[in-house]
Amino acid sequence: MKDRRKFIQLTAAMSMGAILPLQFCSPKKESDSNSQEAAIGPLEGSLGAFGLQLWSVKESMSEDPIETIKKVASFGYSQIEGFNGGKGIFWGMKNTEFKSIMDDLGLDFFASHTNTFENLEKQAAEAGEIGMKYLINPYVGPQKSMDDFKRLADDFNKHGEICKQNGVRFAYHNHGYTFEELEGQIPQEYLMENTDPNLVDFELDLYWVYTAGHDPIKWLEKYPNRFPIGHVKDKDGDVEISDPKGSTILGTGVLDFPAILGKGKDNGMNHFVVEQERFEGTSPMEAAEKNANYMKNLSL
Repeated sequence: MKDRRKFIQLTAAMSMGAILPLQFCSPKKESDSNSQEAAIGPLEGSLGAFGLQLWSVKESMSEDPIETIKKVASFGYSQIEGFNGGKGIFWGMKNTEFKSIMDDLGLDFFASHTNTFENLEKQAAEAGEIGMKYLINPYVGPQKSMDDFKRLADDFNKHGEICKQNGVRFAYHNHGYTFEELEGQIPQEYLMENTDPNLVDFELDLYWVYTAGHDPIKWLEKYPNRFPIGHVKDKDGDVEISDPKGSTILGTGVLDFPAILGKGKDNGMNHFVVEQERFEGTSPMEAAEKNANYMKNLSL
């Protein structure tokens, strides 16, 4: 498979009059890239569409959500994963109004983080009405016992049923605590094995898996098709692994995204969502643009 990908990439380069490998070629114009993809489709091994978790630019969202989203769209993100910033996941607008704005910008508002323990029926109905794919619980916090996680598994199944009735999917986004041993068990493993795959999906935050001392690839292989969404977040190698605030611009940290995301695609991951929470020497919006450029040029 790798040899075939190299052959396809080399063939694409030669078709533009180049003989050197792609990394030494002059950058293509956007119009050239678009016309080539229209003719033959995206090159095998390319990432394709990718999104942004708006929490990455939360300060700008609180000031002017529409202008922030317009700016994000100009960077090349085509998918948006929202969050509840205190005005609901539609930022004080009607769901159909927010959807119309996204459509005008060519964006797919496919998912949002939200508290699924409150008003889930209403949230799911509004999400389903505008064709959203997922409502995602982003955080439940560390639990005191495995019995607590057992109750959560039951809750997630119930949330999944409510979402399904409204044409959307329920998913849970991990932090590090579900990967830390508790009473001889790994809570994330319990959640994976005691939730109904027909009702519950998981969003794999690669950063938190890594900082908890686990290999994301092994989880993708062990639970194929259970992680349809991935949070693409890099880890600064100069920050202690125990420090929860160590994210950095993609490609400048320690995670091997070509290998991880390639394995993700092979195992049912089809939404790749950029997230960054720490901004040393840069701003959130500048980082969002740099991260988009990384994703556009990523080969798997």
